[in-house]
Amino acid sequence: MFATSRAWTALIRHPAATTRNFTSSVQRKADFTHAVIGGGAIGLAIARRLQQVEGAQVVLIEKHGMVGSETSSRNSEVIHAGLYYGHDTLKTKLCVQGKQMMYDYCQRRNVPHMNCGKWIVAQTDDQLHALTGVHDFAKEIDVPIRWIGPEEAQRREPDVRCQAGALESPSTGIVDSHTFMQALHADFEEAGGDTALASPVTRIEPPTPDAGTSDWRIWTAPPTSTPPTPSSPTPATPPHNDDDDNSVVTASTVINSAGLYACAINNMILPASRHRKPYYAKGTYYSYPKSTPKPSTLIYPAPVPGHAGLGTHLTLDMAGRVRFGPDVEWVTSPTDLAPSGDSQRFAAALQDIQSYLPGIDVEAVALDYAGIRPKLAPQGSVTSGKGFNDFYIVKEEGVPGFVNLLGMESPGLTSSLAVAERVWEMLYR
Repeated sequence: MFATSRAWTALIRHPAATTRNFTSSVQRKADFTHAVIGGGAIGLAIARRLQQVEGAQVVLIEKHGMVGSETSSRNSEVIHAGLYYGHDTLKTKLCVQGKQMMYDYCQRRNVPHMNCGKWIVAQTDDQLHALTGVHDFAKEIDVPIRWIGPEEAQRREPDVRCQAGALESPSTGIVDSHTFMQALHADFEEAGGDTALASPVTRIEPPTPDAGTSDWRIWTAPPTSTPPTPSSPTPATPPHNDDDDNSVVTASTVINSAGLYACAINNMILPASRHRKPYYAKGTYYSYPKSTPKPSTLIYPAPVPGHAGLGTHLTLDMAGRVRFGPDVEWVTSPTDLAPSGDSQRFAAALQDIQSYLPGIDVEAVALDYAGIRPKLAPQGSVTSGKGFNDFYIVKEEGVPGFVNLLGMESPGLTSSLAVAERVWEMLYR
């Protein structure tokens, strides 16, 4: 593993335990078969899956000093059922497939998780109508769903209000995302994969057969780089001499799984006509340390069409702690991770929470943390319908050996193992 060393020149753990110098000089063979850019849950799952291919040698390139430190670790840690994303979408297909793969993997690898289920609650007739749509869709795609009657609701969760009705999603659960990602990373490295940490990508050159190069070349930033900004998502680097540069690695294929910075990687590789602009939906979470009320299942409000999230819902962590969130705030920077202390936003979140949990002690609700979802359009919706954007997972035309993943927001954590399988199929089937 590369620890936090900046240089690419290193002793790498290969079967022969040989030293390989990663320089920009012409080489007969690429350093790696695959370079996966981005060490979140999806990038880790992809790197793990590709390293399982006989003869593969994968490098995982991560800009931070540790894997899984952005979107993958700043979310609700929910194993989603696949209820919201509409027919014939990658989000539905990969969420439903990935959910079962995650349960199986967590069981096999002893990753803390719990199939606790969730309720989606309605307080008005309009919200009940929205729930009816969720119910009918779940039945059509064969995802478990059931109506909960008033007596059952009162008996099972007496603190929860669902005046108009409630749906139960029994296949929804929660997972310790950090342990999950640690397990993926361990699998990857134990299979012989290599990790480059603290290595933000600054430049990528696709193969140019006409010039005699058949491999990708990827540069990473030196210690003197300035951090990326919203207006310049690529770290600024001082001039360097390609002939004396050991911060470059070569690979036969490149997989862009850079999450919040995936559009920046896209724009390094593709022509201007295919550049993408990133959008960022920030969500603040709230803690609740009191022991009551504390439902034993996740509680979600009815979905709001066109909304960028699934409402300020109640989730649990593996220790049983209650947390609420996220709300939605459109921001301009992928590093704007401070929880929003805006009083109006906080009041609106409390109003949402009290609609389904009226007995909550509002004085005990406090700011906790925030996460950012990468969006491909302004005001993009997470649910099907107007403003919906599906996962973008494409083997790009005209650029051999480039698999591009954009807009990998919720349900990305749930879908991660299925996404990895899809990328493997793109490359090997």
